[in-house]
Amino acid sequence: MLAGATGDLGGRIVKHLRQRGAIVRALVRAGSAAPAVASLREQGATIIEVDFNDEAQLTKACSGATCVVSAVSGLREVIVEMQTRLLQAAVAAGVPRFIPSDYCIDYTKLPVGSNRNLDLRREFSERLDKAPIRATSILNGMFSDLLTGQAPVILFKFKRVVYWGNADQALDFTTTEDTAAFTAAAALDATTPRFLRVAGEVATIRGLQVVASAVTGEQFRLFRVGGLGAFGTLIKVTRALMPTSDDVFPPWQGMQYLHNMFSGLPKLEPLDNARYPDIRWTPVREVLANREQVPE
Repeated sequence: MLAGATGDLGGRIVKHLRQRGAIVRALVRAGSAAPAVASLREQGATIIEVDFNDEAQLTKACSGATCVVSAVSGLREVIVEMQTRLLQAAVAAGVPRFIPSDYCIDYTKLPVGSNRNLDLRREFSERLDKAPIRATSILNGMFSDLLTGQAPVILFKFKRVVYWGNADQALDFTTTEDTAAFTAAAALDATTPRFLRVAGEVATIRGLQVVASAVTGEQFRLFRVGGLGAFGTLIKVTRALMPTSDDVFPPWQGMQYLHNMFSGLPKLEPLDNARYPDIRWTPVREVLANREQVPE
C-alpha cells in the first residue's frame, strides 16, 4: 500500500511495484480529481479514497497489506502528524513493515536545527522506532535530476559549477526514477534492515565540472562562493528576511540541504546499491546529457 502515490516519486514507485508484479493499493484524498489518479488506475493500482485525518479509515485501508510505503511531501502536519496516523493505522491493521517518506541524505548524522525538513523526518523516525513494526528508510542523497536546473550548482548559462567549502567533498546523487525502483524492490523484500543507502553516483564538485564540460562541449569553471561558515550565515540571514510561509521548499531550505551535503556529514556509507542487481544506476553524465535545453 502506498501513500503519496499522486506525487512524482510516488507515481514512479507504483510503476515499479507493478512491474515487479505487486498488487498495489494507492491511498488518495477523498474526492481527488488529480490527473495522476487516472494514471494510477491505468497502471493497475487499486485506488482507495480516504480521509487522512481519520485513523479508522486508514486502518481499514491498511488491512491485509504486507508493507505500507509513504512518499508524502509536506511539513509537520504531513511528515510528522499524518505519517503518525498512517503508522498507527498500519500497526492496528497488523501490517508487518513500514517505509517512511525519507528519500534524502543521512539525517541521522546531522545536528538538530541544521535542516528544518530533515528535522521533521528525524522526529517521525523516533516515533517509528518506538512502534511495533519493522521499518526501513531509503536514503539516496540528492535527486540528481535537480542538477539540470533546480539546484543552483551547475549554472549552464554561465558555464560555472558553484560550491561552498571543499570542491573535493564526495556527494551522493540518485535519480528519482532509480530511487523509486530501489524503493519498490525494498518494499517487496521482507529482509530489509532499518536503513538502506544508495547513490546512483558519488561525485565531487570537480567531477561535476568535468562532466558538465564533456556533455556540453564547453569549458565549465569552478566558482567557490566561500566557506561553509559564511554559507551558514547567509542561510540564517535569508531565512530571517523571508516572510513566514507554508512552502515546503523555500530558497533557504534548499540552501540548508546543500550546506549539509558540502559539509560531508551526511555522506551515505556503506552503500547498498548491489542489493538488487537488476537495478541499473543512472550516472550524472546521462542526467545532464538528457536535460531539456532552455534558451540562453
